[in-house]
Amino acid sequence: MGKARQKPAHLAAKLLDIRQALKLSQSQILNLLNFDLTAARISEYESGARIPSLQLLLAYARLIGVAVDVLIDDDLNLPETITLKRRRKTADIRHAEII
Repeated sequence: MGKARQKPAHLAAKLLDIRQALKLSQSQILNLLNFDLTAARISEYESGARIPSLQLLLAYARLIGVAVDVLIDDDLNLPETITLKRRRKTADIRHAEII
């Protein structure tokens, strides 16, 4: 059997920081990320109860213009100023939650 994924210690806080810096509700960030999830699921990610899929982490990273490494590497910090860099278009590929 494979090993369980190691959970980044600061991932949940970073996801919460991103949403709060953008002054968005959980529903609003879901809309921008263009994922078929519920606000309750975002809450689970922000509290550290669940780990988001790689596709969702990529969407978060693209949304604020950082590499995914910044989100998952506990030794890297988010930029001091977090701004919306890219709005997802409806034509973008939609990802279903796998985890």
